[in-house]
Formats: sequence, structure tokens, C-alpha cells
Amino acid sequence: MSDSRPVTADEPRLGIGRRPRRRFPRRVLLALPLALAGPLSLLLPADVPRPYRSVVTIEAKMASKSDFFKDREVQRLLLRHGIRVDIHRLGSRGIATQSLKGMDVVFPSGQPAAKMILDRQHGTSARSARPFVTPLVLATFRDYAKTLVKAGVAHPQPGSDADHTLYYDLDMRRFMGLLDGKDDPKSLKDGSGRKADTWNGIGYHKVSGRSNSGRVLVRTSSVCESNSAGTYLSILSFVAGGNTTPGTTDTDDPEAASAAVRRLAEKVRPLIDLQGMWADEQADSYFSDLGESIAPVSVIYEHQYLAHQIEYHDRYHRQDTGRVLLYPTPYALTEPQLISLSPKGDRLVDLMQSDPELRDRAVELGFRVRFSGEDGTSERLNAYLRDHGIQVPRQNTDRTKVYEPALDVLEDIITYVGDCPPPVEDDQ
Repeated sequence: MSDSRPVTADEPRLGIGRRPRRRFPRRVLLALPLALAGPLSLLLPADVPRPYRSVVTIEAKMASKSDFFKDREVQRLLLRHGIRVDIHRLGSRGIATQSLKGMDVVFPSGQPAAKMILDRQHGTSARSARPFVTPLVLATFRDYAKTLVKAGVAHPQPGSDADHTLYYDLDMRRFMGLLDGKDDPKSLKDGSGRKADTWNGIGYHKVSGRSNSGRVLVRTSSVCESNSAGTYLSILSFVAGGNTTPGTTDTDDPEAASAAVRRLAEKVRPLIDLQGMWADEQADSYFSDLGESIAPVSVIYEHQYLAHQIEYHDRYHRQDTGRVLLYPTPYALTEPQLISLSPKGDRLVDLMQSDPELRDRAVELGFRVRFSGEDGTSERLNAYLRDHGIQVPRQNTDRTKVYEPALDVLEDIITYVGDCPPPVEDDQ
């Protein structure tokens, strides 16, 4: 018996055309982990299981030595140890006198600011390291250096070509005679006498064929903020006091000692005030295209100049002979100190003390890295400069060194000269 029920057909379905899903070839999928392994390995130290290591961000207040941590190679080396440094740029004394809340490390460029910071820890033990030293120098341009040679206050370093040398020794006592604003009483008009305090007055127009009737002065950053300015002020005070550290005379009579420091501060203040408004970081201005127009002479650190010369030689295969250094006599060494304020900061301090690759990179950036005393420090840097076609600076035979005064004495001088605001106290 046949089925008499009507036959129904399924209603046709409308389909939307789709591209077939693209699949990665199996060989690509197999190679992908290997391709990613290289970049990821940069983030991790060799002795830590890579999948379990994270990057720790360290908050840091740093002065000019932040140049080291801004270097890409240094950043790469730190990332291998799981460390990234977030830099808050500030002058050394500014770091010491302002709030440190939220910071893991601080890196002032000199010992006075470091001592202020350590004193603020109220007896708390803090890890610290002094990984390198660098001299304070006066950066200028060749025609100005030649003018100072003509004036009898500077000399090309021995053993160098006087017309092409990068380095000059500067007699600070004589140089300060050009900064005091006093003209030669025998001259008929300002700027015409040998002792006049204008650049044309000491022969710049004859040396260069150009004119600069402005005063002979040294451009610094703010003494209220900057270690370099404070160190330069220490040099001026040391020389003005007859090559004596301020505050070391009349020690049996506190009132007489205080009065002597005040007289010294009054004596050197005009040498700083001549520049007018405080400048920012001097190295940035000095190495700019308009550096010579901004300031004929600037206070910087030796490592900043050497790093510039190394980079310049790598790029142009020659030295930048237009920019030169004046090494003051007496001289001052600065000792940057990396200070930890937290367990995360401890990691960075320990790494700076132990990692040979970071020390090697510091040499490549112009620092005199601590190895086995000052001589060993200089030898390592000098060898690197020779290997890279850079003239090596020579030590002056006059090794008179400026010793910074006691912290309270230096603070009195800085506060008077710069009219500085009082320090900020963190809430405990």
C-alpha cells in the first residue's frame, strides 16, 4: 500500500560566501616561539627562569648622571636583569632639599648632596654606591681658549699640538681676576686694557677676527639646585681664601669663623651673579648648535665632554676640535653616589657594584670608573680614548685639589650666594 502523504521539500537555505580560514603553515607555527625568544631574552637575566621573571620599575630622582641611565645600551643591560629605571630629572641639591616620597633611589652628582640625603634618613641604614668619579671642567670654544692663553691665564696641556689640542690648563687665581668686574685703571676706556673684564679687552677680537664686548664670565646652573654650580662655588671660595678650605680657620672662635665664611661668600658672590638669570643644564646648551652664542664658557663635567667626543668621532671619524676643555687649577673631583631608599633600590645599587658590563659601558660614556683607585680609574678610560681616536687629557703638574668645606659651611655659602629657599622636610 502506497503512502499517499504529500512529499515536501526542505526550503533552500541562503548562504553567505566566506573565505576559507587561512592557516599558518606548520613550519611558521613551529618557528614562532624561537622568533619571540630573542626579544624576550633581553628582559631577563640568564640565571632566572624566563617565563617567570617580570620587569620591576624603579622610581629615581637623578641629576646629570641620569645620562648614564638614559643610555640605550645601559637600559638594555638593566632589562636583562628585570629592571627599568623611571627617571625624574632634578639638580643634585634640589634632590637633597625636596621631597623624596615615592622614590626607590636617588643619584646626586656629588658628596654634599649625598650627605644631606643620608642625614635625612634619620639614622636609617641605606645602601649606596659610588661607581665612578668625574672632574669638574669649564667647557669653551677654541677662539675663547686661545684668547685666555693670550691673556696669560690658560696654557695648552703639555705634549699636545697647541693649535689643535682639546685641553687647556686654567690658572683659577688669574682667571678670577678677569671675573671680578674691575677694569685696568690705566686703560682709557672699558675693554681696552689687558686686565679689562671684556672678551675684546683681553684680545678676543684679535684672535678670532670677530667681536665680543661682553664680560668674561662663566655660565653655571643654579647654585640652589646643582652640584656642578656648588662645586664651582667651592673652587672659587677655596682660591679666594688663599687655597684654604672655607671654615677651617678660627675654629676655636665660632663667631670669628662664621664671620670669615660670610666675608668669603660676599667676595665670591659677584663672580656668580655676573651671569644674571640662572641657567638650566649647561651641557645641553654647550653642545647645541648655538652653544657658542649662548655662553662662551660653561661649567660641565668631564664625562659629558668625553661622551660627546666619542659619539662625534664615531659619526664623523674625527674629533670636534671647535669645542675644548679648560681644566681648572686647583681642581675638583665629583663623586656621584647612588643611594637606595627601598628594597627595589637595593637591587639597582647591588647591580651597579657587581655587573662588569655596566662598568664597561660607563667607561664608554666617558666616566672614570672605580676599579683600583684613581690611577686605575684613569688608565681604563685613557686606554678607551686612545683606541677610539680621542686625545687623552693630561694631569696638570700642579695637583692642588679643592676639598669641599663642611656641609654646614658650604650650605651657608650656597644659601647666601644663591638666596636659596629652605629645604623641604618629608612627613615621617
